[in-house]
Amino acid sequence: MADDLFKALADPTRRIILDELTERSGQTLFEICSRLSMKHQLGISRQAVSQHLALLEAAGLVETRREGRYKFHDLNTAPLRQIAERWPIPDPSGPEKSTP
Repeated sequence: MADDLFKALADPTRRIILDELTERSGQTLFEICSRLSMKHQLGISRQAVSQHLALLEAAGLVETRREGRYKFHDLNTAPLRQIAERWPIPDPSGPEKSTP
């Protein structure tokens, strides 16, 4: 599991971007910037949002696709499932194992 994933999730602005992509995947940079400004009152430049998206993409949380001159950003939750699989929650009805 890459440290990039935890680094990406550590920043509150990147978590807000992920929340927005959860609500509506397939947004352009312009749409994401507009939603951050209008809905969350974040005064953040397009360049800063673009850098956040690049880090999220490097962590595998965002995938991009081009259609003509537009670039769309989609949420990818597969890396988050890897976290859940790495540290599963024990079954409360099962027998407890003691550690020495």
